[in-house]
Amino acid sequence: MNARRVSGGSLPGRADRARAGLRIVRVANFVTPVSGGLRTALRHLGEGYAAAGHEPVLVVPGPGRGDELTSQGRVITLPGPELPGTGGYRVLARRGPVEALLTALAPDRLEVSDRTTLRWTGAWARRHRVPAVMVSHESADGVLGAWGLPGPAARRAADALNRRTAHAYTKVVCTTAWAAAEFERIGARNVVRAPLGVDLDGWRPELRDPAVRRRYAGDAGVLLVLCSRLSPEKRPGTALDVLARLRHDGVDAALVVAGEGPLRARLTARAGAERLPVTFLGHVGSRPDLAALLASADVALAPGPVETFGLAALEALASGTPAVVSARSALPALVGDAGAAADSTAEYAGAVHRLLALPEPRRRAAARARAERYTWPAAVDAFLAAHAATPLSAPAPAAP
Repeated sequence: MNARRVSGGSLPGRADRARAGLRIVRVANFVTPVSGGLRTALRHLGEGYAAAGHEPVLVVPGPGRGDELTSQGRVITLPGPELPGTGGYRVLARRGPVEALLTALAPDRLEVSDRTTLRWTGAWARRHRVPAVMVSHESADGVLGAWGLPGPAARRAADALNRRTAHAYTKVVCTTAWAAAEFERIGARNVVRAPLGVDLDGWRPELRDPAVRRRYAGDAGVLLVLCSRLSPEKRPGTALDVLARLRHDGVDAALVVAGEGPLRARLTARAGAERLPVTFLGHVGSRPDLAALLASADVALAPGPVETFGLAALEALASGTPAVVSARSALPALVGDAGAAADSTAEYAGAVHRLLALPEPRRRAAARARAERYTWPAAVDAFLAAHAATPLSAPAPAAP
């Protein structure tokens, strides 16, 4: 992504500029150069906002201050501490600098992608009469449960958090019905649906490469792929469980893991101790390399139980690779008949067996057809509708 550094002061205020579109300031935590789905969504939405004639500005944490113009608009980095044990995630922990920056930017709309540490931005927006949207990228009770809070306690805590979130913002954007359910159960009436999308040109079945397959599968007849952050809430160990079960059942399978995170060392040690054929790639910075990998696998695994959308699974489908996903997440509705849902290790293994029993052209065509339902232009229009902003698909004004 091309970028250039911005010199000088902040952007002019609302009263000092002439513009056809809206200045949409987006604030996000937990975004790093090696993070996946959220970073991808922010980039595509920002590019879409700019293409629709709006002025997107993204504010994220980093090791130091930065200010660049990119394809997704202006990206401002504020210093934020690294959270221990998260593999590099940073947060905008100091409210003062963020609040001062928001005031200087004078947004027409505010979009926030963190409903925990940044929830105070809703009150700031109310004081400044700025319509504000909170984007729900995760299930609150799901995340609390994944981190060990018992079910009833997790639900009570999530309900309290979600009530405060719904009250603080003009609208809450949820990418799936599954994500919206926890707000609907508390009676929130400002929830809107806006699904994400996938780059159908960047991820496609034609990128399947026999050399890539040989590199990671070797002589194995089946290649599984896991593209995920290696952190507890993503349940990456399930992929090793499934591989072990398949091999126990006589399936000559191998697994390749694309992703980084705090559990990598533990997973690597386990694969070595159990002599499982697993290749850990870490973060794959080259999208063409990752696209070729996804297209060259037989089945993708997405075991995270708190996924509210699942961009990695959708990218696998767009690449012609069916996915077996967690039955507890939003992904079963996303993959439909182009994959399968599972809960236990036995169910995951059984789902892989059933998908592999289908003729390869049929299962790959079904995966691609499913992904084609989700495009970034449609996602951009849905998010802009939540902002009451001119959509990307709006006709150009007539010439005078």
